[in-house]
Amino acid sequence: MRQALRGLTTRGRAFVAAGLTASLCALLLGQKDLLRVGILLAALPVVAALIVGRTRLRLQVRRSLAPDQVPVGTQATVELTLSNQGRMPAGLLLLEDRIPYVLGHRPRFVVDRVSPNWRRTVSYPVKSDVRGLFQVGPLMLTVADPFGLVETSRNFTRSQYLLVTPRVHRLPDVRLGADRAGSGENRPRAIAAAGEEDATVREYRDGDDLRRVHWRSTARRGELMVRREEQPWQSRCALFLDARTISHHGHGPSSSLEWAVSAAASIGIDRMRRGYVTTMLGGPTTLSAITQRTSAAVHQPLSQQQLLTECATVEEHKYAEIAPLLTVDRHVQEPSLVIAVLGACSADDVVALNRWRTSQATGVALLLDAASWAVGAEATEKAARLAAATDATENELRRNGWRVARARRGDDLPTVWSSLGLRSGRIA
Repeated sequence: MRQALRGLTTRGRAFVAAGLTASLCALLLGQKDLLRVGILLAALPVVAALIVGRTRLRLQVRRSLAPDQVPVGTQATVELTLSNQGRMPAGLLLLEDRIPYVLGHRPRFVVDRVSPNWRRTVSYPVKSDVRGLFQVGPLMLTVADPFGLVETSRNFTRSQYLLVTPRVHRLPDVRLGADRAGSGENRPRAIAAAGEEDATVREYRDGDDLRRVHWRSTARRGELMVRREEQPWQSRCALFLDARTISHHGHGPSSSLEWAVSAAASIGIDRMRRGYVTTMLGGPTTLSAITQRTSAAVHQPLSQQQLLTECATVEEHKYAEIAPLLTVDRHVQEPSLVIAVLGACSADDVVALNRWRTSQATGVALLLDAASWAVGAEATEKAARLAAATDATENELRRNGWRVARARRGDDLPTVWSSLGLRSGRIA
């Protein structure tokens, strides 16, 4: 009852105020008929609150989301199945499902005369032009009296999540240098060419176990060398996504970051289809790894579903340098192919990328000309700085042996990708 009184609407408060005023005037003027009217006006909201407060609905809600994962711009359908398990009827019900504004307007349904064992199914569409993980629900139920004097709200707790993934393009079959090292048959030839000792030891890196130091090689080379772990050869691809604010331009779905995220998702899926064990750095995985998770946890191979989830939840971050993002796990097999989807980089960033890429790995860089995403009034000083930095980054990467493809606003990803090597003539 107390909760119902707190739920008096503006109309209900007006009725109470009018009833009290009329009753006071009737007492001062000695008008009994006016007093009856005042008492009726004041009592009506109280009676309505009593009825609403005694309403005991046992309403159950089941929500289904089909599908629960869609690419950007694709529609999904939310279906709500409501049933009254109680024996008490109810009056007017207002149902509102809470969804983020990017999925559309909040759906509202008005239900009248809820009888015992009542059941109804309602549905509504949701669509987002922005990738991300969005919460659908919980449902809010508002019970009102027929006169609209009292409303009480009740919230359900269950909700679901809709994953909106970036657009994934089918990439042409491009031969990269790493393809020669991608099979087990080619691995023995690489060992024979380098020599047994060079194939079983490498330079010491931070985090290596000192018990693995190979002292004979250390004495001969004058620097700490460690033994490699023996493990079966697999084609491995390490993917880096540069999501720094300083590297991109624009906002929303038409920004350079969104193009980069779509490119990273497409490249990762393409490599997985070709049998590569793929990991990704630079997005939310690496940021959480720096603060919470271990490097080994970050460098676990991704499934296609995990990769799409990672890319869907990438956000711009304010890291100034790439080096902290390139956390390398020394306990996993080194990749034969490293692919970086980059914006403009500094000289220190290029140095960090070269350290990340081992001497035996093929380096591929998809370099975004972020300044081309600046149009009209957006062609600011930042765009000019990005253009100069992008030119310098491309030159420096090529000088260090990277294969570079440059992408500009409006470019088609499969076309840009095909410029990285000889196309074999079929689509993967």
